[in-house]
Amino acid sequence: MNSLARDSFEFEPVEYYSDERCYILELLNTPNSPEVSIARARVEPGVTTIKHRLKNTVERYFVVEGSGVAHIENQPDQLVNIGDVVVIPPGDIQSITSTGDKDLIFLCICTPRFEWGNYESLE
Repeated sequence: MNSLARDSFEFEPVEYYSDERCYILELLNTPNSPEVSIARARVEPGVTTIKHRLKNTVERYFVVEGSGVAHIENQPDQLVNIGDVVVIPPGDIQSITSTGDKDLIFLCICTPRFEWGNYESLE
């Protein structure tokens, strides 16, 4: 492994349960790459994540498994399946519901990178 790849992670990626009612696996989120972060989210069947918003951050969901409904402020609810991309503008209220019989899994791609100071829970 080259030094650039080693420097990309400041931690060993481990999935954890989030207060958002989903499981998160941080894949890339480091000050060395302030322009983007990538995490994998996993939402169990029948679960809706909490309403929240990110200021100064565009978030994109790329669905890799399962199905669901994305709820984004100022947009009609969007049915999502494998391969779909959802774009969430900065400051828009968002949540997502897993509607299938298996976990909904998607990548969360934030630009610039996700920082807790930009996160606001609305529940």
